[in-house]
Amino acid sequence: MSFTGFIGKKLGMTQVFEEDGSAVPVTVVLLYDMKITQLKTEEKDGYSALQIGCVPAKAKHLTKAEQQHLLKNGNPLLKTLKEFRVDSSVVSNFTVGDTVSTDFIEAGQKLSVTSTSIGKGTMGTIRRWGHHRGPMSHGSKNHRLPGSIGAGTTPGRVFKGLQMAGRKGNKAVTISNLKVVRFYPEKQVVLIKGSLPGSNGTLVVAKVTK
Repeated sequence: MSFTGFIGKKLGMTQVFEEDGSAVPVTVVLLYDMKITQLKTEEKDGYSALQIGCVPAKAKHLTKAEQQHLLKNGNPLLKTLKEFRVDSSVVSNFTVGDTVSTDFIEAGQKLSVTSTSIGKGTMGTIRRWGHHRGPMSHGSKNHRLPGSIGAGTTPGRVFKGLQMAGRKGNKAVTISNLKVVRFYPEKQVVLIKGSLPGSNGTLVVAKVTK
């Protein structure tokens, strides 16, 4: 059993055509060169995982701890480190410094993809949660205000999870059951059906699912 995950960069969206002439919207993902930077085992760490590194970095952009973590095992300086949970049998097939192959990618595979959504900034409850506004007539002082957030005496606090104003977007979003439409190994480009969270240039972490 081999490792079936990859890290890439979202380039944008386009469309491809199937044999029957139907147009399929796809997101173009450029794969990064990936290296094994650490092996985590159940005996030492309590769980089995592969730490994958990609995107070359300068020393001034990493902390001393990050530099030593990579250099002590002979790895180059890498900007991005991501963990993939795997079975213990998979960990034994790799050693630190190995380059991860992408030969396992093929059209028709199902993916679970995680990336960071576009940040929308701070906004009120109407735009963020779809709340109704207050009366717009003369005398009303509650047009777009959130209104009451709870009683003062009982319970005398604000309940957790109350929909309030705040930041929207810029969060890790995972989408499952996405389909690989095309894979171009010579260009290291994957076409994934549908849209992915985030703007162009966003880091994409994907793993093949059954």
